[in-house]
Amino acid sequence: MERDERVTGPTTGEETVIAPRAQAPATEAAPRPMLSVADGVFLMIGMIVGVGIFKAPSVVAGASASGAEFLLAWLLGGVVSLCGALVYAELAARHPDTGGEYRFLERGLGRAVAFLFAWSRMTVIQTGAIVAVAFVFGDYASTLAPLGKHSAAIYAAIGVVAFTALNVAGTLPTKNLQRWMETVLIAGLLALAAAGLMAEAPREPAPAAGGSGAFGLAMIFVLLTYGGWNEAAYLAGEVREPRRNMRKVLVIGIVAVTLLYLLVNLGYLAALGLGGMRESKAVAADVMKLVAGEAGAVAVALLVCVSALTTMNAAIFTGARTTWAFSRDFAAFGRLGRWRAAGSTPANALLLQGAISLVLVLAGAFTPDGFSAMVAYTSPVFWTFFLLTGLTLFVFRARESRGDLAYAETRVPLYPLVPLVFVGACLYMLWSSVDYVRNPDYGPKFGAMVLAGLAVMAAGVAVYAVARRASPRAGAA
Repeated sequence: MERDERVTGPTTGEETVIAPRAQAPATEAAPRPMLSVADGVFLMIGMIVGVGIFKAPSVVAGASASGAEFLLAWLLGGVVSLCGALVYAELAARHPDTGGEYRFLERGLGRAVAFLFAWSRMTVIQTGAIVAVAFVFGDYASTLAPLGKHSAAIYAAIGVVAFTALNVAGTLPTKNLQRWMETVLIAGLLALAAAGLMAEAPREPAPAAGGSGAFGLAMIFVLLTYGGWNEAAYLAGEVREPRRNMRKVLVIGIVAVTLLYLLVNLGYLAALGLGGMRESKAVAADVMKLVAGEAGAVAVALLVCVSALTTMNAAIFTGARTTWAFSRDFAAFGRLGRWRAAGSTPANALLLQGAISLVLVLAGAFTPDGFSAMVAYTSPVFWTFFLLTGLTLFVFRARESRGDLAYAETRVPLYPLVPLVFVGACLYMLWSSVDYVRNPDYGPKFGAMVLAGLAVMAAGVAVYAVARRASPRAGAA
């Protein structure tokens, strides 16, 4: 028997009866809790630790007045991310199903906002992130074995196709490969940190350039490097005992990454000094050259390739889960809401995600830098919905009756301070990602990509209107 779903309005407190979702037949495939806490942590670390740790430190060093301020920026990035992780832990405990932010926004701000997010994630946020990482893989793979004029784009396309196929094959091989690649990556980063700490210290002290006036710029790149931890929310429907274990996955993952980033950056700083880092175009390669010569640079290129592939695999894995979740609510997208029993995976959603990613690879191939183009395309849209998701916690708390302890084990500590820190960081990042259009070096090259991402997000409003009429399940929003 179908049951009406009641959603309380975010501002009025009145209940709206939404047409019931079609109940899944008993024989229909659905997500299974196959992931342990360790699996979730490995996937989460793979979502965070990517190419940023090889690219961002030189920019952060250039915006820092001292080595202490440089390291403080990375520590602060971990603190902000931990605040966000605690917010997401409570949200995931309240709604422990596959779909992540889509479900949080649906229950907190309404189905229209949730649909717009799912549309944007499918066409801008996640696919753009996948392609950004794919281009970095292509750049470094091209230094080892170039494939011609569009070598980076060719490698990017190969990566998208290969890892989409792996994910379609099933969850088990995906998580096993993720464990292997993540182990190699962590070992490589620890070796890099050790090499930096053992290298001969720079003879001349770093000049005291930069300063607090540029610290905001440093935090933009630090938080981008920490980005991806929120993807763990999409694992809630497949983690064993999610109400108890999702907080462990999120907190352990953030703490582990923060320690790893601090250690690696301490190695960079010890080997090159702040001045050397500012001048470096590839800090990891320069550190390894000090220790092992040109062979070290090749080793770093291989490590970056593994890092990019690890992030790409994790992003492809989680990205299709939102598409699967929202497609079950809208008949117009019904085929994307089918779960493939063989391998336990949302195969149709994965295939569409792969196709959109290949279109973006083609678009990025005709820009000055594919990675920067995708960052410009995704950032404003990403931070818009990150902000809205943080606000849903305040909505859920406001609806609770006094003394409600239903989620006592996973409630955000120091409420409302912790979520306010997170929301404030989201506002700052949203402003920064749009303000980049005015940058004389950045705007002329990639300003069009910023506008393109916002335009695609806005197009979701019209798509929702059509999908709502075509989908009896959507009901009132």
